[in-house]
Amino acid sequence: MSGFRAVVVDKTEDSFSVGVKELTPADLPAGDVTIRVAYSSLNYKDGLACIPNGKIVKTYPFVPGIDLSGTVVESRDPRFREGDEVIVTGYELGVSHFGGFSEYARVPADWVVPLPQGLTLKEAMAIGTAGFTAALSIQRLEENGVHPGRGPVIVTGATGGVGSTAVAMLAKLGYHVVASTGKAAEHDYLRQLGAKEILGRDEVTDTSRPLQKERWAGAVDPVGGKTLAYLLCTIKYGGSVAVSGLTGGSEVVTTVFPFILRGVNLLGIDSVYCPMDVRVKLWERLASDLKPPRLLDSIGREITLDQLPAAAASILNGEVRGRTIVRLQDA
Repeated sequence: MSGFRAVVVDKTEDSFSVGVKELTPADLPAGDVTIRVAYSSLNYKDGLACIPNGKIVKTYPFVPGIDLSGTVVESRDPRFREGDEVIVTGYELGVSHFGGFSEYARVPADWVVPLPQGLTLKEAMAIGTAGFTAALSIQRLEENGVHPGRGPVIVTGATGGVGSTAVAMLAKLGYHVVASTGKAAEHDYLRQLGAKEILGRDEVTDTSRPLQKERWAGAVDPVGGKTLAYLLCTIKYGGSVAVSGLTGGSEVVTTVFPFILRGVNLLGIDSVYCPMDVRVKLWERLASDLKPPRLLDSIGREITLDQLPAAAASILNGEVRGRTIVRLQDA
């Protein structure tokens, strides 16, 4: 650990750079647990961290990466010992605290989740924050009465990280999954994940009437904007929409009618500060009933640290499907 590689972003008044650099242990921030990072993953937020006006990174120079999995090499907290395999997602990782795009990381112990039995370190990063967000969305829908017998569930932005994992998880649980995407070339991919029906992006934005035909028992929506407004108009009586993103815009123009005439629930999903007791139990579900089939074959693709800057640009351009796993170690 005398020296190790990391992706570092740096910004001054006159310049911005992103690339792989050599760091030392002294460069790592304070923390209770030092981890040899095996894998990270690429999320939309990481792409924003790798551009000068992404408004994610607070101070420079900085190591992005909101996810990591690896092995503890040093711990000052009795909950973790050398050799433990662990996961870290959310909190301030990759935002104001050096993140997972590094061969070593040092983090507060309160952020660390033991790797549950049934998941490998690589599989954990094929899930990552996006898959955790999908799982939290599904759990919140379940808690509000959505189940396979209630009717179809729609997933918007279905080829993205949240969408892909949500489609696969819901299909595994026995739901009739309808996937919405703007990518006509990815229909076969979505069917392989378990989607029974596929709608184009333009089919889920009609908000001409405040209430429309009841279609969905529930929805997983990482898109927001007009798409969320449409979902609220078309959710069945007593159904729920779990919203976790804003790739379609942050403003939602709607009425009170879905809420007061159909009892629709709008569920806000935040995986960043999800309480640790909920987080641990949900990761255990992600290792069992919510673990997507053929996770590494169908949803995840692997890149190296050196390939990461180019991949970060691709995710911002909507050119990435599923989950991108970043390999930090050769063995």
